[in-house]
Amino acid sequence: MQLDNFPTSLREALSNIRLAVFDVDGILTDGRLNFLADGREVKSFHTLDGLGIKLLHRCGIETAIITGRRSPQVEQRAEALGITYLRQGREDKLVALDELWQTSRHSAADTAYIGDDLPDLAAIRACAFGACVPNGHPLVRKEADWCSSAAGGKGAAREFCELILAAQGKLSAIYDEYR
Repeated sequence: MQLDNFPTSLREALSNIRLAVFDVDGILTDGRLNFLADGREVKSFHTLDGLGIKLLHRCGIETAIITGRRSPQVEQRAEALGITYLRQGREDKLVALDELWQTSRHSAADTAYIGDDLPDLAAIRACAFGACVPNGHPLVRKEADWCSSAAGGKGAAREFCELILAAQGKLSAIYDEYR
């Protein structure tokens, strides 16, 4: 992953990331809400994103999910991936993020956030590095520091993870392990 076209300030921000925060619907999923006939919700997650999150953990970067909806599938996925912090039912993403910063060793200066819609905008602006997806709301795309090439639910979170790892000089060694 090339960072040559990134301004020095963004490369420096990425090199200091110790907490990566993910929205769910539109980032870890494709944003569609699917319901069974009995009213139960079904969510689909991409395995590429899951490995990206695990790679962050291997490199000492903690992760969080902040999502506006509540879902047992999100809780299961977070547990399976070892997500450090899970905040569900939080439309007030920046308030939830501030609470997380107050109860952890993290701050805006070491946090990257990826979201796709207006409730994510304040959090994206508040973090050292804010990201979005190409299928996100136009205002969010305009305000974000970076936009993935993959759509939400289709590997965007993996790109976000690898961008952080590349900026920290850790991605090449990870790739070498798989060669």
